[in-house]
Amino acid sequence: MLELRRVSKSFGQTMAIHPCDLKIPTGQTTVLIGPSGCGKSTLLRLMIGLTQPSTGEVFFDGDHLTPNNAMILRHRMGYVIQDGGLFPHLTAQENVELMARHLIWDDSRVASRLSELVGLTHFPVAGLTLYPGQLSGGQRQRVSLMRALMLDPHVLLLDEPFGSLDPMVRFELQTELKSIFETLKKTVVLITHDMGEAAFFGNPILLLRDGNVVQQGTLTDLVTTPADSFVTQFVNTHRSPLDSLESTSLQ
Repeated sequence: MLELRRVSKSFGQTMAIHPCDLKIPTGQTTVLIGPSGCGKSTLLRLMIGLTQPSTGEVFFDGDHLTPNNAMILRHRMGYVIQDGGLFPHLTAQENVELMARHLIWDDSRVASRLSELVGLTHFPVAGLTLYPGQLSGGQRQRVSLMRALMLDPHVLLLDEPFGSLDPMVRFELQTELKSIFETLKKTVVLITHDMGEAAFFGNPILLLRDGNVVQQGTLTDLVTTPADSFVTQFVNTHRSPLDSLESTSLQ
């Protein structure tokens, strides 16, 4: 679904992403994880065409992603940024329908799609008339997800969608979101800084450090056959969340 060929990104003298080759498998959830500043968000922005690579090429569903076609191709991508990124002056419904209205969908099509998404995300119908500031954190994230899904995109890209939520809401939304991914069979790329969350969602998991993909594979791969000492150190710092995974031993 997404392919990066020798892609790199630099900002001045700072190399944010070192040259890399990546293939994001279709119909699976790929998780990008790593310490703060390792390049996760930059890599995601390269995939969706919000940032242009300094070298190399990005391909989406077989099409070369360029500044000339990025806007059109993004209609087939759903994007959820940290904290949702909702427009505060629009109601929940207006936020969800924004791109469909921009593309001049007819009212019946918009209403039908909105109804589907409300059911899919378990969002309360009464909340559609409320503004983001009147919604809970979990409700705002559901609105952001509905907005990302409105055009029925081929791929979903999510940048730490649970980062600002309290633990109870986070757990509930993680469970619901995983069910949604499995139901829709979408290609998903999700950024997180939490290894327990990566293990819950991802196969494969891509661990980044200083703009490099250090290792790619399953959680078991990272635990049992680490590429280097950094992988082991990173996994061990997340020992507590991983201890709940009965099938994995960190000993």
